[in-house]
Amino acid sequence: MRRDNPWITRSSRLAYENKWIRVREDEVVRPDGTPGIYGVVEVPPSIGVVALDEEGCVVLVGQWRYTLGRYMVEIPRGGSEGNPDLLGVAKRELREETGVEADVWEPLGTVDVNSGITTDVQHLFLATGLRRAKEAGHLDAEEQIDVFWTPFEKAVEMAMKGEITEVCSVAALLKVASRAGGVKK
Repeated sequence: MRRDNPWITRSSRLAYENKWIRVREDEVVRPDGTPGIYGVVEVPPSIGVVALDEEGCVVLVGQWRYTLGRYMVEIPRGGSEGNPDLLGVAKRELREETGVEADVWEPLGTVDVNSGITTDVQHLFLATGLRRAKEAGHLDAEEQIDVFWTPFEKAVEMAMKGEITEVCSVAALLKVASRAGGVKK
């Protein structure tokens, strides 16, 4: 198995930038030796949270996703905006999107999101010991979120049936489901 980098980057230029992303265009030499360009969407790390209550229910959020032009059901997720404290980001996003806080946090690892064109690495967490937040968070201007609770097994079923399709949500739910002994109620 080859693990050395077969690409050569000759130059890079910033093509576009906003608060959430940077788009970079690199002049490269491809693995076959021919010259070309490669577009890279740079995204700061992001987070996803599977928040489970004592009854074995998970909090999910639903919202219209402009990029895909459809309503989607997901776990609470959000961008770090460059904040290196990803656990802090996870706590903030859970509170802002759902009005819930957690006493117990466990990292579930990372997933690379669309690694052919973006640098987005999503850090996944399991949150338990849930309680209603004393102060609800403030949604971003582009967010209009529905919050609902469903049995964890139903959420996994939704992911397997294609009713939950967002990759980080599917990965996080399956990571929790695959743990030894599954989810304890």
